[in-house]
Amino acid sequence: MSEQNELTKALDLEHMLEYQDGSIVSRSLINKDEGTVTLFSFDQGEGLSEHTAPFDAIVYIFDGDAEIMISQQKHNLTKGQMILMPANEPHALKALKKFKMMLIMVKS
Repeated sequence: MSEQNELTKALDLEHMLEYQDGSIVSRSLINKDEGTVTLFSFDQGEGLSEHTAPFDAIVYIFDGDAEIMISQQKHNLTKGQMILMPANEPHALKALKKFKMMLIMVKS
């Protein structure tokens, strides 16, 4: 089945990528000039250090628990929650428990 055909059917996000011990795993669903959609899984304790991005981003947690820092403000998110990370604001992510997320970046 082609990648395009895969995206035109209902997707079971939780089973599209697995956890790996001591690792962060990613899978790109859409990668276009206008924006990207990427799935990530983080093993417990794994994370991304503080950084910025030039685009607005939405993080949707679809399994587990994550700590997301945005401009030095801590947000604890659990399954089914999402948050907006504004462009050019420093942010970091950490797995309180292993978690999976969808990152949607909107380029303007």
